[in-house]
Amino acid sequence: MISIFYRAGGRILLSQSETDFEKLNRNDVVWIDLFAPEGNEKRLTEQFLGVEIQSRATAEEIESSSRFKETDNAIFANTNFLMPGPDEYRMEAVSFILVDSTLATLRDVPLRSFTELQRRMMAMPHLYPGGYGVFASILDQRVDLDADMIELMSKEIAQYSKRINQQEDINEDFLLDINQLQENTMIVRENIVDKQRLITNLTKSDKYPSELEGRFNVLQQDISSLINHSNFCFERLEYLQDTVVGLINLDQNRIMKIFTLISLLLMPPTLVASFYGMNVGLPGAEFKWAWAVILGFMVVLIVGVIIVFKKRKLL
Repeated sequence: MISIFYRAGGRILLSQSETDFEKLNRNDVVWIDLFAPEGNEKRLTEQFLGVEIQSRATAEEIESSSRFKETDNAIFANTNFLMPGPDEYRMEAVSFILVDSTLATLRDVPLRSFTELQRRMMAMPHLYPGGYGVFASILDQRVDLDADMIELMSKEIAQYSKRINQQEDINEDFLLDINQLQENTMIVRENIVDKQRLITNLTKSDKYPSELEGRFNVLQQDISSLINHSNFCFERLEYLQDTVVGLINLDQNRIMKIFTLISLLLMPPTLVASFYGMNVGLPGAEFKWAWAVILGFMVVLIVGVIIVFKKRKLL
């Protein structure tokens, strides 16, 4: 699917047919959005822009040369957009191509930030004079969404902390949930750092308009604060993880202590029972109430062990 946003009569109009390239001047086209495009849509877009659009495999590479590249007439930038799921997050690659004042984007998944921006462009065309302004708006909205995700994770971490304080369901599954939240936090941080690197490389270029410098500086500051916040979330999760491991160890130690105590309490009576259980003549075995005396002796031994342990503060 292709969406072509172009200027005409002081407005921004939308065309969803690649054949309209023949009627358009590239200087009038603000944004070309390629959403899971067909081969013909991608080929005609390349002809219209005069550049070759990178493949998805290239967009997903992590090398700096693949993430950002600049030629004489174009800038190629690739970054990841985070897609939250019920249990874990995933990252989807999005490619940006800036040729003069025209922006082209290539993506394979629907993105809320793109949809909202497209509506805003149609309603307020004066705010988007060119592709660089659209590019800055996309990054701005994406950073806002990342901030919302970090805020949601912070609330989730607070809930886990509250459950720990109330000692609710502190078990191995609880620890695995915290580990998954740690993984999501690392993915969010990686995604934000990728945006920071992209903006840093873009601001080093002499192609982007100088009037957007202040806007990109604000984005850099926002991203830096998000990185600090994500680092704090990760450190807090590590603290919660250590606390849960400590509580689980305490429970296990308490259980082992009970078993050890029971074993120690039964050791003296077991020794007496074993002694009198031998098939030999033993003193006092011929009396009628010998079993009661032996049983009472066992009870005395158990009480004695308990007293000794309490005096030594082992109970």
